[in-house]
Amino acid sequence: MEDLPRFFQAVVSPAIFISAGALLMLSLNVRLMGIVTRMRQFHREKHAASRAGRAQEAATLAEQIVSIEGRAERIRRACLFTLISLAGTIVTCLLLGFGLYWPSAQTVAVIVFVASIFCFLVGTLFYLAEISVALSSVRDEAKFFHLMDLGVRVTSELGPDTENPERRGHL
Repeated sequence: MEDLPRFFQAVVSPAIFISAGALLMLSLNVRLMGIVTRMRQFHREKHAASRAGRAQEAATLAEQIVSIEGRAERIRRACLFTLISLAGTIVTCLLLGFGLYWPSAQTVAVIVFVASIFCFLVGTLFYLAEISVALSSVRDEAKFFHLMDLGVRVTSELGPDTENPERRGHL
């Protein structure tokens, strides 16, 4: 019973990293969903441009899709390493608790914790890499905007582009 306070200290100490990782995951998830939504929109617009015979516009959109896919892949990797870090931190908490009764578990906990923090760093670096190129897609759009058909068009056979409020008003 005297070890109960030490048990809770050992288990809760790495929990700070669980909160940090969870907040990073929340941010990554929001960013990934935005990128995926934009990629879907570009795919619809590319399909509509191809069907309408606007080859130059379709080629421009295909270029932007490749760029956005690269960004999505960096975010996916950031998510993967952050989740590995979260799982490792949770395992560290359990091992530290077991370490009160099984001393070898403390050594394993330290190794798992260091590996988890390294994964957290790698995930953060992937996020940093994505953020550093985040404006490139916007710059590419602006650079190729003159190639786009600015007239009223329907992006799919299902109806107007409901994800783009600027176009909704024109249709």
